[in-house]
Amino acid sequence: MTNRAAPLPAYGLFAGLLAAAGLPLYIHAPKVYVDQYGVSLAALGSVLFGLRLLDVVQDPLLGRLAGRLRHRRGLAVTGAVALMAAAMLGLFAVTPPLAPLIWFALMLTGIFSAFSFLTICFYAQGVDRAGRMGAGGHLRLARWRETGALLGVCAAAVAPTALGGFPAFALAFAALAAMAALAMQSEWRAISPPDAGFAPVLRDQVARRLLLVALVNAAPVAVSSTLFLFFVESRLNAPGAEGPLLLLFFLSAALAAPFWSRAAERVGAKRVLIAAMVLSIVAFGFAIFLGAGDVWAFGVICVVSGAALGADMTILPAIFAARMERIAPGATGAFGLWSFVSKFTLAFAAVTLLPALQAAGFTPGQDNSQEALTALSLAYGAVPCLLKLLAIALVATIEPKEV
Repeated sequence: MTNRAAPLPAYGLFAGLLAAAGLPLYIHAPKVYVDQYGVSLAALGSVLFGLRLLDVVQDPLLGRLAGRLRHRRGLAVTGAVALMAAAMLGLFAVTPPLAPLIWFALMLTGIFSAFSFLTICFYAQGVDRAGRMGAGGHLRLARWRETGALLGVCAAAVAPTALGGFPAFALAFAALAAMAALAMQSEWRAISPPDAGFAPVLRDQVARRLLLVALVNAAPVAVSSTLFLFFVESRLNAPGAEGPLLLLFFLSAALAAPFWSRAAERVGAKRVLIAAMVLSIVAFGFAIFLGAGDVWAFGVICVVSGAALGADMTILPAIFAARMERIAPGATGAFGLWSFVSKFTLAFAAVTLLPALQAAGFTPGQDNSQEALTALSLAYGAVPCLLKLLAIALVATIEPKEV
């Protein structure tokens, strides 16, 4: 076993591309379509949730498709990257030629479908690559992959402001897509074993438990991501501070990720995960009590909660990939389930929280009552704390030998 010729920087760059098309969409897209086209929060939340219902069927099927196309994976990946870049341009750089809500749904369908297929291929390829890197290969690969992903989120979070608008952001994303596809071009030539589907995951008790942990643990990030811009603009009364605060949050996660993975190698993944979850609860708990002008205090919260996110994004995927190497080395279908879990939480947060805030009287960009602002604070701070407590309880049931 050797890590010679392992193109780990290429994995980091491709992970950055995928990350830029994932979480930032839930931060940017709803606000753009609310502010520019007057689409309601409830309507956007319903569309996002409807697209995730599509993923219930789509992601496992895309996993099987990725397995069937393993001999032509390079060509399939190139096509999916092109689709994702084109849909991103349509979402942010094109004035909707249809009703804005319909255009929003169509463009996100293209982005999410390509994102799912690429994520499945990418993580399945990572199992193959890490298996040839020797002991600790999964955590070493995860350090590059998830740090790259977090840096991609950092870039995407601030790019609209730094580049002067969302059309420029979409063009920059298309350029990044071309570079990432070229960097990984030779890696897709490695042929994975035949796809075992997602049945091995559903049969394996440890794999099922890891998926459940991933689902619950991702939910707090989904909540905070969905509400971040609204919280900064309305609760902190700090419009214009969103970009620097987002950069602070994700940069903290990127810097912390390598340290969490090394700590997991030394003292065990379970202990490190629980420690990071406790740190996240502390951070979000303080956010409940912030008010207008508390930007510096929120900056500290962004640093702490971002550092905790670095553990979530690095360790859990590495654990799941290592388990897949044991029970189903070619399980692209398994990563279809993993992709669905990670995206479902974002959609569930959107479909529950956005209408709930609207029902509580909260209106983005307007003067809101104290009751509406309190509802926003509780949604942003208290809900993630409760979800993290549940995640800790689930991780506590996992045997150390399983992680």
